[in-house]
This record gives sequence, C-alpha cells and structure tokens, in this order.
Amino acid sequence: MKQTNRKWVTVCLMAAMFLSAMEATIVATAMPTIVGNLGGFSQFTWVFSIFLLTQAASIPIYGKLADLYGRKPVFAVGTGLFVIGSALCGLADSMPTLIAFRALQGLGAGAVQPIATTIIGDLYPGPERAKVQGLLSSMWAIAAIVGPALGGLLVQTIGWPWIFELNVPLGILTIIGIALFLHEKVERRGHQIDYLGAITLLIGISALLTALLQGGVAWPWTSGKILGLFAISALCLALFIWIETKAQEPMLSLPLLRRPVIAAANIAAVITGGITLGASSFLPTFAQGVLGTSAIVAGGTIVTVSIGWPVASTLSGKLIWRWGYRALEVAGLLFCTLGAILYLTISPSTPPWHMAAFSLVLGVGLGLASTTQIVAIQTSVPWQQRGIATGANMFARILGSTLGVAVMGTVVNAGLSRALSATPIARKYETADPISVTNLLLDPVRRAGLPPADLRVLSDALAHSIHSTFWVLLVAGILGTLIAFGMPGGVSQSAESGEQPETGHKSG
Repeated sequence: MKQTNRKWVTVCLMAAMFLSAMEATIVATAMPTIVGNLGGFSQFTWVFSIFLLTQAASIPIYGKLADLYGRKPVFAVGTGLFVIGSALCGLADSMPTLIAFRALQGLGAGAVQPIATTIIGDLYPGPERAKVQGLLSSMWAIAAIVGPALGGLLVQTIGWPWIFELNVPLGILTIIGIALFLHEKVERRGHQIDYLGAITLLIGISALLTALLQGGVAWPWTSGKILGLFAISALCLALFIWIETKAQEPMLSLPLLRRPVIAAANIAAVITGGITLGASSFLPTFAQGVLGTSAIVAGGTIVTVSIGWPVASTLSGKLIWRWGYRALEVAGLLFCTLGAILYLTISPSTPPWHMAAFSLVLGVGLGLASTTQIVAIQTSVPWQQRGIATGANMFARILGSTLGVAVMGTVVNAGLSRALSATPIARKYETADPISVTNLLLDPVRRAGLPPADLRVLSDALAHSIHSTFWVLLVAGILGTLIAFGMPGGVSQSAESGEQPETGHKSG
C-alpha cells in the first residue's frame, strides 16, 4: 500500500483550514457592503447563522462517516459541496438567495475543519500533534490577516461576489491534493448510519435558532409562533438524546461525551465559539456603520484577533505538556474576558486602532483556549473514536458560534427597534421596518446624503445596540473561565494504542 506523504497532506489541510477560516473574516468585512447593496439588515445575522446551522448539524454526521468509511472520501465530498455553495453565493442577487446558497456552503463546510483536524490527529503522535495542531490553527491567523484586507479590497474594486468565488480554485486544488497524497486503510464492514438522530438534531437546532433570530423582531417573544418553535426545539433535542441512547452506531456517543476532559473541553468550546463569531460579526459593522470607516479599515479592527491567535496557539502546543490543560484553558478564557472588558470601553469616538488592539487581546485568549481543547480531546481517544470526538468538539464550537450570533443579533435588532420605533425616520425613508433603515449607514453613497441630524440618530442607535453585545461577550468570558476550572490539571495519557493499523508515513 502507498504511504501517506505527511508533508503535502499537511499543506493541503492547512489550505482547507484557510478556506474555512476565511468565511468568518472575509464575509464579516463585506457584509455591511452586501447589506447596502441587497438590503435586509434585519436578515444580517441569517447570512452567518444559516451557514453555521447547516455546518453544525452536518459536523457529527461527517465525523461519524469519517470513522466508518475513512477520512479521504468524506473530506472530498464535503469540500466539493463547499466549493459549489461558494460559486452559487457569488451569483446571489438578493438576500434570500444569498442565505439559501450559504446554507449549501455550510453543509459542505461541516466536513472541512473537523476532518482536517482529525487527519492531523491521525498522522502525528501526542507532543508532535500539539505543535502541528497549533500550526493548523495558525491558518485562522493568516486568514484573519488576509481576509479583511482582501475582502475590503475586492468589495471596493471588482465587487463582493468575488469573496465567495475565490474559494472555488483553492477548494478544487485541496481535494486533488488529499486524493493524491493521503492513503488510508479502512476496515470494510456493514454500518448503520444514525439518520434519525441527524434529522432530529437538525430540526431541534433549526427551531431554536429561528426562535432566537425572529423573537422580538418578526414576532413577539410571547407569540404562539415563538413559543411553538421553542417547544419544537426542546422536543426534538430531547428525542435526539433518547435516540442516541438506543442507536447501535449513534451520531454522538453519549458515554464518550460524558468523559470529564471531553465534557469540559466541549462546553468551553461552545463559549469560545460564541465569543469568536460574536466579536467578528459586529465589530466591523460598528466601525463602518458608526465610525464611518471604509470596508478595509473596518476589517482591520478584527484582523488582530488572529495575530494573537497563532502566537498563542504555538505557545499552547508547547506549554500543554508542562503546565497541563487546566492552566492554559483558564488563562485563555481570562484573556477573552479581558478583551470583552476592553470592548466595553468602545464609543463613537474610539479610534479604529484601539479596537484592533482590543481584538489582539481577544485573539490571544482564543488561541490558548481552542488549541488546548482539541489536543485534550484527541489525546484521550483512540483512532476509532477520534473522528467523532473531534467532530463533537467542532460541533460544540460551531453551535456556540451559531447561538452566539443569534443571541447577539437578537440583542442588536431589539436595540435598534426600541431606539428607532419612536422616531419617524423609518417612514421618512420608506423602509419596511425601523431596523431596515440602518441599511443607509452601510451604503457609503446613501450615507453621504443623510442630513446630519438623521445620521446622528441612526449611528447612535446602532452604536448603543452593538455595544450591548459586548456585555454578552463579557458574561460569556466569565462563564467560560469558571468552566475551564473543570478541565483536568495534568495531561491525559495518550490513547495511541488504538491507532489505525495501516501505512507508514513519509515525512516528505
């Protein structure tokens, strides 16, 4: 059997991780311009949330399939769907069509990050694994540096559709590289896929997300529709848990998830996921909508998250074996809490470079915490469980991002509705609702034509609404710090005895 070329597989996986990471940074930077062109500020968070929803729902499925049928075919299918979804997003001519295509893109992205991380866990043993996982995490840094600047440049030159079309050639090259250089031996036997579990999980999360996004905006919180959505969510998630206890090959192994190190790491991942996307979704909008900066400058306020991230990830990979999981996880969440406190000092007079400095602090925290979580999990399970264990962690992180954006989007929409409903400004500009009038702030041409009094009303309303999300980040940081104390103090004994019985590996 051919040997796996670890060097080139790692390069391809880094490119795949870059693809996934770019979606968080390049899209966040371009969203104010997209909303300015397509309209629909009240649907702003759906562009992020629908991507995260389908990504989160598909991650456990991909993780299980990777354990059953091998990493390579699952990675190829998922990345292929991601490429197709990206191409279609670039063709969207309205907010609803963009949201629909983002759903397809997210369905493919569910395979990219977790399967890439799982393959790294397969190829490298314990201490070496921590270093390479830190290197893989650094792709978030490169993407965060390149993404906002590139996104702003593309938006201001050839147009926002190209932020999606760029994924196509890179994604195709990644699929070809993994096909050529990764070789694995998979035991062929009959399997029973937990489709019912996947369906109930998807419905449960979808209903919860819809309720959080539409509550207080489209429908009152106490309306039958919102209460019904919460009831459907609770019922389906309870049914999902029951199904997982009965399934022969469950989508998520509940005994596995109950292990102390895995449980603590996954709960912390929910928190860090919410902090990551919550900050990156609304900070550029504050800069562009309130401060009136360009798209490039707005992107610069969040780009420093991943300058701190890779530095901290690299340090984390080296220090885990000396200090243990708990110390690094607590340190990471404390940095996240400090970043949220600094965000709370932001006002309409804050220079963009101050915001960028605050994001650097947040990035250090996320780098320390995220790398510690994935190394702790992968070191504690054998090959046969590594795909589903890694997938569960990615699912937790994406679920946190999904819920974080939904909750913060609800806070922003509620704040805007409360601030602008009492004014005649929505009727003056003939918008569908008070929230949609905010579109005027995000279109540079229309913004320039606003009377000073109207500009002040709108920018103040947006500033106060987004500022409220920073309190959510603070609460999340404090909660995450408390959870981090539940991580084991030392380092788990590696479960390498369950390694896949295959192949040697070529280092070059």
